Formats: sequence, C-alpha cells, structure tokens
Amino acid sequence: MSLLAKIAEIENEMARTQKNKATAHHLGLLKARLAKLRRELITPKGGSGGGTGEGFDVAKTGDARIGFVGFPSVGKSTLLSNLAGVYSEVAAYEFTTLTTVPGVIRYKGAKIQLLDLPGIIEGAKDGKGRGRQVIAVARTCNLILIVLDVLKPLGHKKLIEHELEGFGIRLNKKPPNIGFKKKDKGGINFTATCAQSELDSETVKSILSEYKIHNADITLRGDSTADDLIDVVEGNRVYIPCIYVLNKIDQISIEELDVIYKIPHCVPISAHHRWNFDDLLERIWDYLQLVRIYTKPKGQLPDYTSPVVLPDEKTAVEDFCLKIHKNLIKELKYALVWGASVKHNPQKVGKDHVLEDEDVIQLVKK
Repeated sequence: MSLLAKIAEIENEMARTQKNKATAHHLGLLKARLAKLRRELITPKGGSGGGTGEGFDVAKTGDARIGFVGFPSVGKSTLLSNLAGVYSEVAAYEFTTLTTVPGVIRYKGAKIQLLDLPGIIEGAKDGKGRGRQVIAVARTCNLILIVLDVLKPLGHKKLIEHELEGFGIRLNKKPPNIGFKKKDKGGINFTATCAQSELDSETVKSILSEYKIHNADITLRGDSTADDLIDVVEGNRVYIPCIYVLNKIDQISIEELDVIYKIPHCVPISAHHRWNFDDLLERIWDYLQLVRIYTKPKGQLPDYTSPVVLPDEKTAVEDFCLKIHKNLIKELKYALVWGASVKHNPQKVGKDHVLEDEDVIQLVKK
C-alpha cells in the first residue's frame, strides 16, 4: 500500500470517528500515525527532503524573507512586480510562474526579499505539482503572505492552510507550552500544571509509544491537544507569522470591504491599481518585528541612512556585532548607546545589553 493510500485510510477513519472523551485516546493515536506518514512523504527515506529542484534554491539575502503563497491567477505576480518593480511574467492564464522569482524592496531602511512562490495547488503536501519544493522554500520565510482572490470564497484560505499545516508550517501560532525530555529509564512521567480537556496520561503514553518512546518527562503547562503533543515530539515544526492579502477589491462593494476589514490578519488590496499598498507594507513591518540600529563613528554624526537591521529576538550588542562581522565581538571593549534602551544618553554598555528600535550605537574597541 502506498504512503498516500495509508494517509487517505487514516484520514477517512478519523472523519468517521465521533469526537468525544471515549475516542480521544484512539484519535490521538491516529493523529500520531498520520504525522509520521506525512513526515515520510516530505523526506523520503534515504533522501534529503526530495531536493529543492531547479529554480527553488533562492539564496537568502537582505534582512528578512517574505513568501507569496496562493492559488494560480490570484494576482501574486502583479503584486510582486508592483511592489518590487521586478518583472515576474504576468499573464491572464494560470501557472505563469514556474520557478521562485525573487525581488527586493527597501522599507524603513530594511532590505526585504520577496519570493513569488508558484501557485500551490491542492495536494501540494502529498507531492502533487511542484508543491513539495514550493513549501520547502515557504518554510524558510520570516513571513508568509497568502494571496487570495476576494471574489473566490475563503475556501481557498482553508485549502492553503491545510497544505501548509501538512508540511509542518504553523501560521500565526506560538509553539505549544509543553516540556518534553527523553530519558534512558524511568518510564513516562506525566505532569499537567492545569486542567486538560483532551490529554490524559493514557493518551500521552499511547502517542509516545507510537514513536517508540517509553521513557520521558512530559509537562503540560497549558490546555494542550494531541496535535500540540505530536508537534513537540516531531520537533520539526516552524512557526511563521502570516498575513492574508485579499486582492481585487476593485471588484467588490464598500459594504463588502467593511466586512473584510474585520477578518483577523487580513489586508484588502488591489494589486493592479496599487490600492492600499501603504497599509500592507505597514502591516508587513509590524509582523516582521525588525529592529533598526543606527551606527555612529567616533566624532561623527549617526548614519541614519542605512541601519543595521536585527530580528526582534536577537537584539543584544553581541548580535549587532555578529551581524557586521563575526570577529568584531572579540575586539569589543564596550559600546556607547543613545536611545530608548538606556537610562541616560550616552550610556556605556557591555555585549549583553539589549538594544531597542532606532537606538544609536558607537563601538569602542580594545
């Protein structure tokens, strides 16, 4: 029986099974089996992820990478060429973009790489079309823009989310608050710090035994699901922020537009007329959570034209030095910082000091 047939069989059994307390144990087991089969599908045995394929190994440049994902003919290429001025072949027929087309925009001093990923079709996670390579690139993005046609139902949104989920991409989610540590002996130690609506010690043990794990410490720090536990055990999930870009708003009424604006993580635009691009760029900036640091050479004014851009979770002086050159940290004596992260300007700080957006820094070498 092929992998796809096994997956379909388990999905059918899950669809037939009623969800209640009595079946939670059985469903948890099925979900674990499904996750293992999907992983085999993504990374075939003896292979390294099935190869990226021609045109899909785009080098990462700039301060952040954004992937445009969507069904064919929703206007991704038009959006990319109008945003970046990159000519991506735009036509009124489906499947014009067959390789990833990179473009770069500069926004608020940051260089942001845009990738137009070829139209994802249903079944991409099962290896149909070139979906597997497309989603492999999507996993390396800092932000995903799901481009949807405002006239087609939001069913497209569900289908794309389902494809990305199947490939271990979690959109607009935080990693589950579950402690998981394998051991050599001692069985399964199960602790829950709050009431659980789905997982109990038996279900946890059966999911772990599906992975041949018989000795581990599991701590549930929030109300967790079987899917959460499987994600933690699999350990290969990526958590990426996502904006839903609803294109072609020039074809709907103002009343319909008001309704769309209420959908979370959603920005309505017209790629063709370049409507609402400012709002989209502002939202992209918020979701990327980038921090700009300006440099100040000794005895000179700060350079406000080209900031050093860091991701929100890595903004210590040490991270700043490493971004410029890996040897710089060895030569650092201390830094002088002006801005929101210090109590007085300038303040003398060490390599562990955490910088904030639009701080100014001057490095003093040994």
